[in-house]
Amino acid sequence: MAAKTPEEILEEARKLIGTETEPVPSRYPVEYDSIRRYCHMVGDDNPLFLDPKYAATTEHGSVIAPPFFIRQTSGPGPWPPQTEELPSVLAQVPSAGNRNINLSTDFECREPVKVGDRISLKQRLADVYIKPIRLDPKTFWLVYDTIYSNQDGEVVLVMRNTLVRHRSPEEVRAAGDA
Repeated sequence: MAAKTPEEILEEARKLIGTETEPVPSRYPVEYDSIRRYCHMVGDDNPLFLDPKYAATTEHGSVIAPPFFIRQTSGPGPWPPQTEELPSVLAQVPSAGNRNINLSTDFECREPVKVGDRISLKQRLADVYIKPIRLDPKTFWLVYDTIYSNQDGEVVLVMRNTLVRHRSPEEVRAAGDA
């Protein structure tokens, strides 16, 4: 049986657009001290994140977490170590190559995250297409979202990644695409 062409693989992969993983809850709720330590670590002195008295006078009514804090602290966490891997929508997507390059990440902050919130995350495949790069004229481009939601199901952050999967030069030559 002949190997599938990149175009045939793409046809299979495109059927997965919109596929989502199951939500994975964070192990712990958002805590003030974690926000404070994160802000000190990255040099962020915004009083909305650090000063409860000031934050109480704002439209939020309390301290909120910086947007990138959510990305770094949500999910089951590294400790104690997990016995299983986080579900990944990318693991389900067939492609002609297996060499990954992350090209960009965009963040869309939708709702503030407050102390006590319990954040969960899931992934969704947004798009997949073929576009040439110098290394491989039939490189797969995968666009996927990591969606962070609070305990009420409100989406608080969407992180959109674009990555490419390409074949090795030997695989490109063997396929006759060089």
